[in-house]
Amino acid sequence: MSAPAPVPTEDAVLVAAIVGSRLDHDLGHRLHHMEEDGEVETVRLETRDMTRRRLRVTTDRGTTCLIALPRSEQLFDGAILLLEPHRAIVLRAQEQAWLRLRPASLPDALQLGYAAGNLHWKVRFAGEEVEIALEGPRQAYLDRIRDLIAEGRVMVPAAEAGH
Repeated sequence: MSAPAPVPTEDAVLVAAIVGSRLDHDLGHRLHHMEEDGEVETVRLETRDMTRRRLRVTTDRGTTCLIALPRSEQLFDGAILLLEPHRAIVLRAQEQAWLRLRPASLPDALQLGYAAGNLHWKVRFAGEEVEIALEGPRQAYLDRIRDLIAEGRVMVPAAEAGH
């Protein structure tokens, strides 16, 4: 069963469809001029929320947006949520935060990979290091592998340790 559509209030904007992309030539040109006139509001959304179709967000200027998209549409970085003569609202994806980890050996890398798989973490590889996409507090990820870290089987590189 799908979630009910958000109920708009007087000062909220209901977004039932995506107008277009800021990368579209004509729309991008129009947005550029609107930005110069201070008429563009921005919604910042975490990448994990981009797959949602129903949510409540607030623009950088305090406008509440109630998003209720059909199944055929999906949010994306640069989506234009509202386009009026003197006002636009554009969605921007927040940059994905990553936790970098360095396994001490191949068996330790396998153990870290096993843990990451069981925890359904999104990972990518950077040479001999593993990067975990942070979709929650950084410390929560470190807590889940604290034994591997405490035993020296997985290191948090110095650049990461201070976060």
